[in-house]
Order: sequence, then structure tokens, then C-alpha cells
Amino acid sequence: MQKIILDTDPGIDDAQAIAFAVAHPDIELLGLTTVFGNASVEITTRNALTVLDQFSQPQIPVAKGAGKPIQQSRFPSPDFVHGSDGMGNLNLPSPKAQAVDESAADFIIRSASESPGTISLVAVGPLTNIAEAVKKDPSLPSKVKELVIMGGTFNEAGNVTPVAEANFINDPHAADEVFAHDWPAKVIGLDVTLQTRLGDEDLLKIKEKCNAAGQFLWDSSRFYIDFYSSRFARSGIHERSCAMHDASALVYLVARHKFDFIAGPARVVPDGFAQGQLALDSKKEPYLLPHWESRPDTHVAINVDANHVLQTFVDTLTAHSFT
Repeated sequence: MQKIILDTDPGIDDAQAIAFAVAHPDIELLGLTTVFGNASVEITTRNALTVLDQFSQPQIPVAKGAGKPIQQSRFPSPDFVHGSDGMGNLNLPSPKAQAVDESAADFIIRSASESPGTISLVAVGPLTNIAEAVKKDPSLPSKVKELVIMGGTFNEAGNVTPVAEANFINDPHAADEVFAHDWPAKVIGLDVTLQTRLGDEDLLKIKEKCNAAGQFLWDSSRFYIDFYSSRFARSGIHERSCAMHDASALVYLVARHKFDFIAGPARVVPDGFAQGQLALDSKKEPYLLPHWESRPDTHVAINVDANHVLQTFVDTLTAHSFT
């Protein structure tokens, strides 16, 4: 059984990731920590609680986290991707539970300290909470089993600028701080998440098998698939589907051998026209500038068995009873 804390900014694809974490028999979801990103942290925290209600898991704790980046100003929320409520404009009912009386960073530190070496920290939003946690407790990387990050891109073009992915550009200073520490860290970025596309046929199977939870995943995906279908069409992909960003990081936990990685010291560009760019030193040559020296290796996924990842996601959800 893999114990995880999911740091998240729900978000339609975050809801899909939460569904997988709840449904997979080898994953124990210890809690959700929330961060700004796909919406304000007030909305993402409400969404985290509401999504757990949709999946009949209101007992799982939710800890509210950072509402803004550690240095830069917060960018506007991407309403055109996730809707003004972060859930495809579904206007869901108020959640039954409330967030715990503990910050996201403190929740992460306490959980890791109580069960050292057993918890995987999975971050699928801006890395602000993770940076704040490691700043408060520099020994945190030695206490977690691993850090799995959905963010960044190496060979693939960015989805916010030509070089930057959304989670990293939302707080590049936090991402750069996180990569300064020896976790170990695995990055599941656009190089692999854009290869794995969740289509209407897949979501229809989930809708038919998963009762109210399946209906929610279907309904919330309508707005998101509209956005991605238009974007994919510009690349010549004509199908009703969306990129399986956040859920791919969860599937990695149970299908590690289906991902191929490169490794090296990592930096994230803090500002300028390359703001948010993941800069990985995979060659480790004696370069002119020393900015990558004395940093631990970060492993970045560059290829994936997308069919296996997609099928694992669909099979896991359709085999689970969300009641």
C-alpha cells in the first residue's frame, strides 16, 4: 500500500487524479493539501472538499495552503480552461466538511515526521506549499519516500508560453527552490501527459460504471474537453479528448516501468521571457555558468506507454465502487 499526500489545485484534471487515488487498491490517500492555480485557493479548497463528497470520502482531511506565489504576483486564474468555479461551471453544492485547522505546509511536515520514509508526496499544482514546507523543515526531503511532480516540460512546447508549463510558471521561484533539495524527485510533465489523452469514450465507460461519481467526472469534463479538443485540432488531432495531466502523475505510482526518464540537476527560470522554463542539465558538461552545480539529480519523464497509462486509469475507476 502506497501512502500519499496529494498537493492539488482542483481543477478538473485534479478531480480525475483524486478519483484515481481514491479508487486504486494500492493507494492510501492520507489527505489533500490545496494551493492556488486553476482557481483561487479559496475555490480550490472548496473544490477539494466537494470532490471528496462526490467520491464518498468526506473523512479525508483537506488542509488549505498558499494563496499566492512566494515572490511574484499571482497570474489570473485560467477560467477559459476550468471555468470560473474551477469545475467546468457546474456550481456544485457546498461541501459537507471543512478544511482542517492546519496549514498545508504544516500538514505535510507533521505527516512526514510521524511516518518517516513511508509517504509519497504528489504535487499536481504550483509548488508553493512544497517550497514553504521545505523552508520550514529542511529535513523534509529525507522524511518522505519520494516527491512526484506534475509540471514542467523538457522537449515538448509549453502550454502557457512556448517554454513554460502552467504549474511552474505560476510559481517559478517555488519550483526552483524545490529542485535545490534531494528528495528524490520525479517530474511527470507535458512530454508524457500530452501523449495520454482521455476521450469521451473512456469517460462514457466511467460514467456508466461509477454511478454518481462517474456522472460528476463526465459532467465536469465537458468544459475541459471543449477546450482541449479545440487545442488538439490545431495540431491535427480531431477527437473529443483532454490531456490526462494530473492523473498521469498518480498512475506513475502504480506503473513506474511504463515511464522513461532522463536525469540531471534542475533549475526553473524565475523571470524574463523564459519565466517558468524547466532547465535540466542532462549532459553535466563543464559549462561556463555554475548555476546547476551542487544540485541533486531530478528525474524528468520524456516518454510513456500512453495506452497502458490510460487503460490503467479507466480500469481502476470502473472497477471501484464510489459509495
